[in-house]
Amino acid sequence: MRALGPVLAVIAALVVLGASTAFTVDQRQNAIVFQLGEVKEVIAKPGLHFKWPLVQNVRHFDMRIQTFDDAEPLRFITSEKKPVLVDSFVKWRIFDVKQYYVSVQGDELRAATRLKQTISGGLQAEFGSRTVHDVVSGERDKIMAEVREKADQDLRRIGVEIVDVRLKRVDLPPEVSESVYRRMEAERKRVANELRSTGAAEAERIRADADRQREVILAEAYRDAQKIKGEGDAKGAAIYAQAFSQNPEFYSFYRSMEAYKTSFRSKSDLLLLEPNSDFFRYLRESTGKSIGKK
Repeated sequence: MRALGPVLAVIAALVVLGASTAFTVDQRQNAIVFQLGEVKEVIAKPGLHFKWPLVQNVRHFDMRIQTFDDAEPLRFITSEKKPVLVDSFVKWRIFDVKQYYVSVQGDELRAATRLKQTISGGLQAEFGSRTVHDVVSGERDKIMAEVREKADQDLRRIGVEIVDVRLKRVDLPPEVSESVYRRMEAERKRVANELRSTGAAEAERIRADADRQREVILAEAYRDAQKIKGEGDAKGAAIYAQAFSQNPEFYSFYRSMEAYKTSFRSKSDLLLLEPNSDFFRYLRESTGKSIGKK
């Protein structure tokens, strides 16, 4: 039993030694092996790995995309000297573990501070060259793209890649909101009045053009009607002339009958003429007597 104790002690020491020698790297991580405080190796391949005990130590780093979301909105000044409050967030990740460790000693808080300074500077530059309208609605996508590109170029020097920059909200401070809204309202009213004036002028132009076309159409219709009427009268006169030339006596008799029918439409009609008037010519000839004599 006394001999068994040292053996167990040796086995336990070997187990502890083996445990301090082996380490694992997750697929979501990279690991840096340090030897006497200096970077010895960067391990990106997941699985089981080994190190020298006591001499080497390992530190793991998360390689997944992370989010930096500042709790307080940032205040910027636009090209119009108007202050705006900007609430944004950033998606970033480590792409060079060794450079990340050398630059910020692997301290996520220091990395976040550097990231905030870079993003804030980029946003200030973009907002300072644009108006309130541009930053609120006009060019938000362009602002985010340019800030992301510039921040990515700067932060790659510390081993960080900027995946995306997003503006969650762009607001005006309470002290300037009212004046801006009043100005926007006045601008909308001006545009509305201008559109109404343009519409009224266009309506008058359309009405004037319609009236002109109406007069032209009526004039052309009257001209065509007079032409047709003249042609009809000419044809009628020609027919009458032809009929008169064929039998003048019958034509004269027919016209007299038509005149009688027109003149005596009603029993109450009264016509005063000389008895020997030509109007009663055919009446006298039909009776063989003079009208007015018994």
